[in-house]
Amino acid sequence: MSKKINYKTKWQDEILKYFQTVSTGHVTASDVYEYFRGVGYTIGMTTVYRQLDNLVNMGYLNKYTIETGSPACYEYMEQAPQRDSKPCFHCKCEVCGRLIHLQCEELAGIQGHFAIKHDFMLNLKRTVFYGVCNACEKEI
Repeated sequence: MSKKINYKTKWQDEILKYFQTVSTGHVTASDVYEYFRGVGYTIGMTTVYRQLDNLVNMGYLNKYTIETGSPACYEYMEQAPQRDSKPCFHCKCEVCGRLIHLQCEELAGIQGHFAIKHDFMLNLKRTVFYGVCNACEKEI
C-alpha cells in the first residue's frame, strides 16, 4: 500500500500567506475566494476547497463547523503543522453574529468533566457558546 505524500503547492503557499495576514482568525472558503479574485488572481472555488482541505490535513489550518447549514470556518495554526491542538471554544453573538475564538485554560477541563461525569465526549471543534458580545450589549 502506498502512502499519500503531502506536498505544498503554489496555491497552498499563497493561501497560507493570506491566513497569516488575516486579523479575524476565522475565514470561510468564500472569503479566501473573494480575496484572491479581488487582487486579480484567477482561482476557482473547487481549488480553494481542495487546498483548504489539504492544509487542514497537513495541520496548518483547523476547520470548524459552527452551525449545521452554515459555511465552515478555517483558522490558521501559528505553531503549524500541528494535528492535536489545545481545546478551542467559540462564542457566537446572537445579535451581530460575531464569532469569538477562545483558548481558555479554565474551560480546558470541560471535556474531561463531560467524559467522566456524564459519559459524553464533546466535539471541541464544534463547541459554541451563544450569547451577546460586549459591543452589542452596550447598544441594547
